[in-house]
Amino acid sequence: MLKSLSVTNYALIDDLHLHFGKSLNIITGETGAGKSILLGALGLLLGQRADTTALLDLSKKCIIEGEFNSDILAIEQFFIDNELDKEEKIILRREITKEGKSRAFINDTPVNLSQLKELGGYLVDIHSQHETLLLNKAGFQLEVVDAFAGHEKEIKTYKKLFSEYKVLTTALQELKVREEKAKSEQDYLHYQLNELNEVNPAKGEQEKFEAELESLNHSEEIVSGLHRLSTTLSGNEINVLTNLASLQQIAIGLSKYHLGLNSITERIKSLYIECKDVDSEIEKLSEEIIPNPDRQEVVQDRLDILYKLQQKHRVKSIEELLDFKVQVELKLTSILSMEEAINTTTKKLDEIKKALISKADNISSNRLKVIPGIESKIKKLLSEVSMPNAVLKIESTLLNDEELNQNGRDSIRFQFSANKGIPYAEISKVASGGELSRLMLCLKSMVAKLIDLPTVIFDEIDTGVSGETAFKIGKLMQDFSKARQLIAISHLPQIASRGEDHFFVYKEVVSKKTFTRVKKLSNDERVVEVARMLSGDKPTAVAIENAKELLSI
Repeated sequence: MLKSLSVTNYALIDDLHLHFGKSLNIITGETGAGKSILLGALGLLLGQRADTTALLDLSKKCIIEGEFNSDILAIEQFFIDNELDKEEKIILRREITKEGKSRAFINDTPVNLSQLKELGGYLVDIHSQHETLLLNKAGFQLEVVDAFAGHEKEIKTYKKLFSEYKVLTTALQELKVREEKAKSEQDYLHYQLNELNEVNPAKGEQEKFEAELESLNHSEEIVSGLHRLSTTLSGNEINVLTNLASLQQIAIGLSKYHLGLNSITERIKSLYIECKDVDSEIEKLSEEIIPNPDRQEVVQDRLDILYKLQQKHRVKSIEELLDFKVQVELKLTSILSMEEAINTTTKKLDEIKKALISKADNISSNRLKVIPGIESKIKKLLSEVSMPNAVLKIESTLLNDEELNQNGRDSIRFQFSANKGIPYAEISKVASGGELSRLMLCLKSMVAKLIDLPTVIFDEIDTGVSGETAFKIGKLMQDFSKARQLIAISHLPQIASRGEDHFFVYKEVVSKKTFTRVKKLSNDERVVEVARMLSGDKPTAVAIENAKELLSI
């Protein structure tokens, strides 16, 4: 609901503050007084583009602000989606500078124009003879049918399931893309793993073979050195062991004369035993270390394979090579698990799709059942607004399984014929401006209590009608406004008299400048204005009495 509207420095408006009622608000005034200026200001507030021509005084900025409140669920979602704070009051503000720059705000938070326009569409629906807005939108037409079907819970359940279906569909597509990419590497991964398995590197083997190769490469040098060691220890006539044996005998003989030589004797004995053990080890090594070119070649080849494999995979050790092998195995396992995930997701999607089709069929059945009733009711309402031969036909086409959407499997299309003998066609192609306006009024009044409608503004939709028809339109507007706020710009007294709040637009010249003013009329002032609409600028006594009668109905 639009609670208030403030306009500063826009077109012919210098400063204006209006407070609207919650039911039927009527705006009247002489032609050219500026009623369209009000709509222009409101349009800017709702996201229309602007330039400096909108400014009354080019030295100041234009400010338009509106206060709304609304319980429409789509608005709650808008604030969530756009990460904006939702308050009890919704305040929109639009500022246009003298340089032509525009700024928009929602509850004092800067927003872009598209955000303002989106929210504005939830808050206000402006309808004129030249704009059908919701009327030709498939979404609105379907919403009308669903309102009468009364299956909100079924729709909600279906949409939740459809949302899950879309999420899974996207997930499946992503899995398939990843699988396709992974499978392009699969053969190479298998080749890498087979090569690694064939080489079968073992932890620690590189160090072992490097040590062995070092020994094989220097085997002759080692054997020669061991021979010299063995000769020195025991091979010559005069050798280390012989000398140590002699030293040991001398020490034993002397120890009889001095106790301090006992420890020296034992130490020489230990040296003899240690050197004898060393000599035995050298002899054993000499027997084991034999130059072996064949073995040397085998060890070198093995090391070359290990080095080449490490270089190929850009690692520096057997441990890193084994880690790389684990990664390759994990990637191959991942491809297999991806296939399993695709199969599982595909199966889940098939199950959900079957459930969606079943639910969509039930929803379609509900819609088909109520369509005759809607057609009958709208025909009756059209007849009441002097369109006795007008017929609205609702066509419902069943979409195939692949065309399921968030609303089910129905394509709803409103077809219209205003006169007998005229074939049905899309509403915008066969209805005149006045007929469109009355049809829209009938539709909206019919569903006002059933669906969330924004504040509806009718801009002179009564053009071309008069008398009893005008009275009926006024009554229909009055009934409509019991459920939703309605603002109507009108030039007919029959409609103006139905309003709960009445605003009069006029021009005032101050210091040779013309300004548009808007005044909320008192009950007495309303009588005079309705009388003026009946008889002209100088209402007669009869017109005054007629006005009182109209206002009392």
